[in-house]
Amino acid sequence: MKAPILVINCGSSSIKFALVDQPPGAPRISGIAERLGSHDACLKLEEEHGNRRDISLPRATHALALKTILDHLGDQRPVGIGHRVVHGGERFTCATLLDDTVVRTIRQTVSLAPLHNPANLDGITATRRLFEHLPQVAVFDTAFHQTLPAHAYRYAIPEDLYQRHGIRRYGFHGSSHAYVSERLAEVSERGHGGWLIAHLGNGCSATAVWEGESQDTSMGMTPLEGLVMGTRSGDVDPGLHLHLARQLGMSLESIDLLLNQKSGLLGVSGLTNDMRELEQAAGAGHPGATLAIEVFCYRLAKTLAGLACALPRVDGIAFTGGIGENSSLIRARTLGHLKALGVHLDSAANSALARGSEGAIHDASESGSPEIRVIPTDEEGYIASQTRALITRLALADRSEEAV
Repeated sequence: MKAPILVINCGSSSIKFALVDQPPGAPRISGIAERLGSHDACLKLEEEHGNRRDISLPRATHALALKTILDHLGDQRPVGIGHRVVHGGERFTCATLLDDTVVRTIRQTVSLAPLHNPANLDGITATRRLFEHLPQVAVFDTAFHQTLPAHAYRYAIPEDLYQRHGIRRYGFHGSSHAYVSERLAEVSERGHGGWLIAHLGNGCSATAVWEGESQDTSMGMTPLEGLVMGTRSGDVDPGLHLHLARQLGMSLESIDLLLNQKSGLLGVSGLTNDMRELEQAAGAGHPGATLAIEVFCYRLAKTLAGLACALPRVDGIAFTGGIGENSSLIRARTLGHLKALGVHLDSAANSALARGSEGAIHDASESGSPEIRVIPTDEEGYIASQTRALITRLALADRSEEAV
């Protein structure tokens, strides 16, 4: 490796990581440390050539897990570290070099992402101690969406709540949407135009992108807004919270748990949040699984059609994420609801596309109709490229100052 960047994504009890070399497609050392703090914590490591190892780390902290990851990088030492940070508020609009001031500012956004930013900060704190000599960069999920116009990001609530408390729509999955947008400009004849991008996994979001900039997106102040997801409800009537509290005596905490962890595909199907299992169950005639898939696809299509309002024209639709890349059924069902946008799916190409592969699945004989593409996302690669670019710019600036 010539200039590897260590990408870190810390959760409350997990650390995902990848060592990304300068050629984005090069083989990577990657893995995840899971169930941190518990007796069965472990590190699942995937080496460059596909070899996999499980390493037991009983009661490991984030700091111990990070040290173990470092120990297993061998002689391939990173030149910098890029951290995924879920929420940057309005303060952070691009990748940012981490220092004490930046960390304090990120800490001020914890109220906007109480489930994510504290864990991200734990990873930053531990990593800065372990790698004191390395430049470290925060890449924010929300940064890509800072180009939204006010009419797209403002809620219709009193001005004071926005001005004093930052209550507005921020959007998420920014690294994925940004990467896919860049890739579309490379592979599509239409380049940077008007694209609707659907990132579909356990968490789901859709974004309208014009000439490489986000114009509107489905997630809002939190990742709960928008599409139906694995266990999240997506959009519901705002009055539902009050109704559940009054009629069922539910607390705010139990309502939050219901909508974030017990709803979505899991809630509708009564079976699982795994789309692969739902497709199998629906094929066997399970009514809950069938309905969950129908709700998921209809709500996605409805959102994509609405996001088209943010674009001067729709050049194409792109699917990414675990479901978007791998489920020909979900792509076909969703596009079946979008005839008003003039889409023409090549059913044979859609079915034949290998799972996780990149490809065009529109009917090319229908001139002028939107392209339909599947683009495997690479959030780690995007975070690494942003980190490397910032480190390089800062190094060049330092050399220029020394020359003066």
